Amino acid sequence: MRLSSVSSPVCLLALASLVLGETASDVLKLTSATFEESVSNNPLMLVEFFAPWCGHCKALAPHYEEAATALKEKNIALASVDCVDEADLCQSKEVQGYPTLKVYKNGQSSDYSGPRKADGIISYMVKQSLPAVSEVTAANHEEFQKADKLVVVAYVPSSTSEPAPQFSAAAEKHRDEYLFGLTSDEEAIKAAGVEAPAIVVYRSFDEPRSVYPYPVAAATTKDLEDWLGELAIPVIDEVSGENYAIYAQSPKPLAYLFLDPTTEGKDAAIAAIKPVAQKYKSKINVVWIDAVKFGDHAKALNLQETKWPALVIQNLEMQLKYPFDQTKEVTPEAADDYISQYLAGKLEPTLKSQPIPASQDEAVYTLVGKSFDDVVFDDSKDVFVEFYASWCGHCKRLAPIWESLAEKYAEHKDKLVIAKMEAQENDLPASLPFRVSGFPTLKFKPAGSRDFIDYEGDRSMESLVAFVEEHAKNPLPPPTAAEDEAQAPLGNASEPAADHRDEL
Repeated sequence: MRLSSVSSPVCLLALASLVLGETASDVLKLTSATFEESVSNNPLMLVEFFAPWCGHCKALAPHYEEAATALKEKNIALASVDCVDEADLCQSKEVQGYPTLKVYKNGQSSDYSGPRKADGIISYMVKQSLPAVSEVTAANHEEFQKADKLVVVAYVPSSTSEPAPQFSAAAEKHRDEYLFGLTSDEEAIKAAGVEAPAIVVYRSFDEPRSVYPYPVAAATTKDLEDWLGELAIPVIDEVSGENYAIYAQSPKPLAYLFLDPTTEGKDAAIAAIKPVAQKYKSKINVVWIDAVKFGDHAKALNLQETKWPALVIQNLEMQLKYPFDQTKEVTPEAADDYISQYLAGKLEPTLKSQPIPASQDEAVYTLVGKSFDDVVFDDSKDVFVEFYASWCGHCKRLAPIWESLAEKYAEHKDKLVIAKMEAQENDLPASLPFRVSGFPTLKFKPAGSRDFIDYEGDRSMESLVAFVEEHAKNPLPPPTAAEDEAQAPLGNASEPAADHRDEL
């Protein structure tokens, strides 16, 4: 499918850039005077809202320029808006961070959710230019197979035959991730070497061709999603911020091979571990990761030394980490044995913990990983815990209020513990039914119970006290008149519930 040629306003913009003497660029520069006409007159356009001082914008720039040049040949326009010069325009488009990328189709916008490298931008925008399911014929069959990293083609007797409806539903849902095609052309079916109905995946990595192994007529949208999700993940690939979401969304645990990419042995180490990754692919995802660039992630996974290669298995759902002994060499045999033991349930997770404080002199009890069970599961006490991160601005604003709450009940520490725990420096026990993903997270554990109650109210002193009084099992003395006056709201009721930060 070909889009109509770029409209004259866009051509004039490009010409104007040259007349003004700017560096030749295939990225169109939009202003408040040209924006609406440009996005409305283009069937498809990607717009980057940026700030010149933004580091992420500077890193994106060469990839964006490369993608613009490649997509220009396909009549897909890429444009940018300088939010320093065009502050009002960016505010009107609800730009809240940089860079913000939006896809415009005939003037209607949607958030861009694709990669930020040139090949990923190109792939994403090409998919946007096509219908969810493209028509495949004998003439374009071979070209279509190589049009993206993962291409799915349904070969059917007619366009309404099974699994066309289910296939189309899967395509609508995953059009940003995979390229879908459908054909009833007898010559194309013959060229594919299949008997209709059939579904074939073509990949630019690993096994280049995979046929749906079950009865196609009975395939549901969920069946197709699961099958494609499995094929979309290579046997072993480099993981980074570009593709981490693929692994985070997978139900499988993730095994990281940390490598220094500057060493000569990097490629050999990946090749050596690949047969192990292939052996366990149905049960665990294996990746390699830049140990220099993602050193902080190595620490978060409880690796203690900067010694590479290193191996870690992570249960993403429970946030449990299983680092391989760094005093031992990571050989294929050792990795095979370690993954086998993990899958058999024979490994114990390594729990990170700060040292147990020598004394607890402050009103707020400082909780660490090593003391968690002893303190929180003391059946004689109600326990209210704030899980925080040192960098979290919301946590810093809550700190004085949390201190005041602890001071209010300081004389009743034998009944009620107001505690805090640095969640990025201390792992939670594997037995807990929850993980912490945002900060601050507040949880209350009543005396004599193993269940936790989430606090979801505003962060004022008054609301926190009311919550404690409602859920505490131990009797607490009623507040004095002076205490009542001191309970004026100090927090912001409209403040977001949590800050979020990704490690990858």
